[in-house]
Amino acid sequence: MRTVALILTCALMLLASGCASTPKELRDPRDPWEPVNRAVYRFNTDFDNAFMKPIAKGYQKVTPEPVDRGVTNFFDNIADVTSAVNNLLQFKLARAGSDVGRVAVNSTVGFLGFVDVATNMGIPSYKEDFGQTLGYWGYSPGPYVVLPLLGPSSARDTIGFAGDVVVDPFFSIRKNQIYWGAIGLRAIDQRADLLTAGAVFEEAALDPYSFLRDAYLQRRRHEVYDGDPPDEEYEEEFWDADNGEADARPVAI
Repeated sequence: MRTVALILTCALMLLASGCASTPKELRDPRDPWEPVNRAVYRFNTDFDNAFMKPIAKGYQKVTPEPVDRGVTNFFDNIADVTSAVNNLLQFKLARAGSDVGRVAVNSTVGFLGFVDVATNMGIPSYKEDFGQTLGYWGYSPGPYVVLPLLGPSSARDTIGFAGDVVVDPFFSIRKNQIYWGAIGLRAIDQRADLLTAGAVFEEAALDPYSFLRDAYLQRRRHEVYDGDPPDEEYEEEFWDADNGEADARPVAI
């Protein structure tokens, strides 16, 4: 899977090395690998400040707003293909039909997706991914993970990310120049869209790592339950890093 497998392997090796040095009693049940996760978070932040943020600012500066919006719409249209597959896997047929309808309309009338005609027609966008599909079928999030370059994730969402890479229409492109060009442009476009939110985040959070972790886990739970998560106490699995197995503890929502 090109370099994706290498990235994930490196991440797992880093996490495994960090678990042994952290006393069990000090670990957050959701984040048993926090020391290593924080190290990877710092690496990602430094990489972003040195490369991605300046590139995104340059891209935003030289790209006319209608073109920037068109590029974002194009990649959103590609994401609707992945969403349709995952809605089918969850037997959400109406949502899958909506995703297919969006792709059909935007890929034709919307000039390959550069114009979001479907939204103007009132066709909703769901953006389901394989991590949500696993959650729908009962897989717990597992430990919180910060992946090199890719950012916040969980054990479940890391597996889900690999699934989404395979389903992504770009994965079928065999010419590396085109494939990596598309992946790079998508990453830059997404980073440019987050410049304003990133500035607010950096100013507001006393501990950016904890803030991002809590926001990510809350958002993912919200997405898995389609915006209506249960609000009562429930038994949430956490990961016992010493024994390499899951246990259960009551967690108040």
